Amino acid sequence: MPKNTAIKMIKAHNTNNPFEIAAERGITLLYEPLGETLGYYNCYKRIQFIHINNVLNERLQRFVCAHELGHAILHRDSNTSFLKANTFYSIDKLEVEANSFAVELLIPDEIIYQYNDSNLSINEVAGIYGIPKEVVHLKKI
Repeated sequence: MPKNTAIKMIKAHNTNNPFEIAAERGITLLYEPLGETLGYYNCYKRIQFIHINNVLNERLQRFVCAHELGHAILHRDSNTSFLKANTFYSIDKLEVEANSFAVELLIPDEIIYQYNDSNLSINEVAGIYGIPKEVVHLKKI
């Protein structure tokens, strides 16, 4: 389900950029000091918000946005727990689905195929696109 949803989002919005998709879907992005928290999603009075830690580097902010966008699309009415680095290892169904969505959105199959003739592993390709190594195994080809 997360892979198919990510593919639909890429086609519908003609991009795999989570910031652009969120903006086009009317989701408010908030950059704020969140301490150890990387980000979180919430919905209040039918208004969707993605909160992103403002001290993260751009690549990690991109992954966090994709992860939280996954919650916004897959779990619209669930206010999700805070995304922390240790959440990458979570076995919670909602967190695994959001991580899978983020991985599929940020490195769709077409990107993987571009590296077929290289000596790069899937982990190295994922690293180029800012995917944390802890969630690379969720990529389905």
